[in-house]
Amino acid sequence: MNALDFSVVVDALPFLWKGLQFSLLLTAVAFAAGLVLGTGLALVQHLQVPVLAPLAKGYVALIRSIPLIMVLFWFFFLVPLIAGWMFNNGRPMPVGGVLTAFLTFSLFEAAYYSEIIRVGLRSVGKGQYDAADALSLSTLQTYRHIILPQVFRVTSPIILSQTIILFQDTSLVYVLSLTDLVGAASKVAQLNGRLVEMYLTVAAVYLVICTAASQLVAVLRKRTRIVTTR
Repeated sequence: MNALDFSVVVDALPFLWKGLQFSLLLTAVAFAAGLVLGTGLALVQHLQVPVLAPLAKGYVALIRSIPLIMVLFWFFFLVPLIAGWMFNNGRPMPVGGVLTAFLTFSLFEAAYYSEIIRVGLRSVGKGQYDAADALSLSTLQTYRHIILPQVFRVTSPIILSQTIILFQDTSLVYVLSLTDLVGAASKVAQLNGRLVEMYLTVAAVYLVICTAASQLVAVLRKRTRIVTTR
């Protein structure tokens, strides 16, 4: 076995940093878009909006039952066919790997954030709703100013935990030939044959980031516990 040579990692740092930037950007966009859409799906179900509530429930159940990598494939291959059919072009309309990744991750994470928020909504005491009603607040004002702030505070540790999983899942974009952190390491490793050094480096980066995020989750859990027991 050849001795480990991490000089190849040093030489590849700019390329690896570019890949890590894409992984972090994809995580941030999917988190923001998924949380907004997921909150909407949760509210629709919580308020039992006619027609929309069962549709939201079905969407969440469908997405949560399918592996993320399958959703990526479906979006990448099926959406161009559907778009071509809808716009009557007679041929597929390519979506592109980057747009596919951002849309798929956002839509996929929305289902998971929806379930987290929905559980948070159920944890709010009935007295909170009664108090808002006594103040003659509208439904929008009640959820915007009273209910949702409490829900986000209570569920923030779980939301962050799901976001850590999201960051780890971004490595799946290799199926779209995109250059995230893992993809960048793989390309360098294939060129110089230093698979072990490159993948050890990638593992160390994931370990550092996920450990730091996990520590933040622990802090949030502690703060949330203090708030809810007052």
